[in-house]
Amino acid sequence: MPSSPEYRSIALIADTHGHLDPRVAELSLPCDLIIHAGDIGNGAILRTLAQHGAEVVAVAGNNDTPRHWPADDQAELADLPDTASVSLPGGTLVIDHGHRFAARDRHRRLRARYRDAAAVVCGHSHRPAADTAGLPWILNPGAAGRTRTYGGPACLLLEIGADGWVLHPHRFEPQSARAAS
Repeated sequence: MPSSPEYRSIALIADTHGHLDPRVAELSLPCDLIIHAGDIGNGAILRTLAQHGAEVVAVAGNNDTPRHWPADDQAELADLPDTASVSLPGGTLVIDHGHRFAARDRHRRLRARYRDAAAVVCGHSHRPAADTAGLPWILNPGAAGRTRTYGGPACLLLEIGADGWVLHPHRFEPQSARAAS
């Protein structure tokens, strides 16, 4: 389990499905830690996220299967856990794609499963959500690629400071098919 008090800025992303929106990448790459909550799509996404030296913690989503990943990236795929956690000042951040929990009660079930965590980062729905009304927080950064972005690619930035955790949601305008190519 990665643990480091020097993490101060954390990018939370999910559901890239083989394409990382360049605006999400621009926000994420300067962070100390990058969390990918599954449905990555290929190893190039993970290599891009790690290129500036940030630690990258990623979990497998329901589409992270040998059938959906390039043959050359199978070793990276095999290394992806189903869940992960990171110890941070203020509590533990758990990463679970969320696909094993029905949509109608996903937040309640994630909270019950990870009751000792401060926050759970999930994906799967492609819809951004920052449910901080209960503990643990349930954080879905939304889709960071171009597949089912429901209003545009999105991500969350989490700042860790002396006063606790602060979330910064980011949502970008959808790009036209021509501009995204």
